[in-house]
Amino acid sequence: MNAERRVLVTGAGGFIGRHSLEPLLAAGFDVHSVLSARGGASEPAVSAKVKAHHADLTDPHAVGALIDAVHPSHLLHFAWIATPGEYWQSAENYRWLEASRHLLASFERRGGVRAVMAGSCAEYDWSRAEICNERTSPLASGALTPYSECKIAMQRSLEEFGREHRLSTAWGRIFFQYGPGEHPDRLVASVIIHLLLGRDALCSSGRQVRSFLHVRDVGAAFAALLDSPVEGPVNIGSGERVSIAEVLSSIGARIGRPELIKFGARAASAAEPRVLLPDIGRLRDEVHFTPDWTLQAGLDDSIRWWRSTLAQSASAAPPP
Repeated sequence: MNAERRVLVTGAGGFIGRHSLEPLLAAGFDVHSVLSARGGASEPAVSAKVKAHHADLTDPHAVGALIDAVHPSHLLHFAWIATPGEYWQSAENYRWLEASRHLLASFERRGGVRAVMAGSCAEYDWSRAEICNERTSPLASGALTPYSECKIAMQRSLEEFGREHRLSTAWGRIFFQYGPGEHPDRLVASVIIHLLLGRDALCSSGRQVRSFLHVRDVGAAFAALLDSPVEGPVNIGSGERVSIAEVLSSIGARIGRPELIKFGARAASAAEPRVLLPDIGRLRDEVHFTPDWTLQAGLDDSIRWWRSTLAQSASAAPPP
């Protein structure tokens, strides 16, 4: 394998990270994945062509040993706290900020040449931008959540470190992803599960306008970004503008249970903007990435996956 094209992918067993592996292999990278230090039967499998490593990325000694063993030329960093209902306010964000800075420094000291890390649309000031542009839209300030504060700080650290050490760097700001393997408490997955089980899905009005991107396209977009010379922040999202109500109504029609979706049963968060969309000009024109999945095909894919998963869970359950 070409050592000049050896990539270390952290969070490779996660929702997005696992979908970057095949595109990286297709691009000619020698791919090394980092999974949980403990491993376990529940950990998602990765391609046999990917070399798997287990390490605690919050342990500086483990990180040093990992970088020494792999000696990567490229770094694709997804690992971070992402548990729905927890990650916005968790103090673990500060731990991951420090760990990510250490990982970056270790990577550069051992000869790394390009690093790409995963950010979030939560970095933008949602009160001042409807269509978020990487160069012109203001970032959040003031009373930040730990998650947005640490993501903003890490993006700045990455850019400053790259400039100081002449390391090529880029930062993918993820907008709204969905797809097979999504956490069951996230919006699309939650509504699909409720409808497949014949339960009411209590929702807000759904008037919020968003841009949804299938998780396989998210992973492929990061692989394309890593394989490009593009530097700085790049929005990772779809150019499609759609209301949440349209997405959920489509799910209801596809499953055949639209009456179970209860719009207006919950109030939308006061902090939630009416419109939040990415400007995908850099992704399209500089990275030259185009999504493969339409929203409708992606929803069908998600429904099939959850239908199969729930059926397997039901068949494996002990009899009452």
